[in-house]
Amino acid sequence: MKMIRAFIRPEKEQEVVLALEGSGFPSLTKMPVFGRGKQKGLQVGPVHYDELPKTLIMMVVDDEDAAKVIGIINDKARTGFIGDGKIFTSPVDGVYTVRTGEAVL
Repeated sequence: MKMIRAFIRPEKEQEVVLALEGSGFPSLTKMPVFGRGKQKGLQVGPVHYDELPKTLIMMVVDDEDAAKVIGIINDKARTGFIGDGKIFTSPVDGVYTVRTGEAVL
């Protein structure tokens, strides 16, 4: 299984979430976050914004579904401008249900 973490523009959140749900991936976690990328913030005239708002979407999917989910996020979150976000993937070694302590994998 793969953990997918996508940092996207907040205004694209709803579009991405609806596309994932419509493609059969309803389970996810999302939260508002702040950060900066390579550009170290944003300069607008004399004002420098050090950290920018983003939405973090996290989900765990089967290995064979990871490319499809990444494609959906890329397609729906892209504006073509700096600051569209990043997607990170990592392997999931184990999953446990808190209530029962049962190992899911």
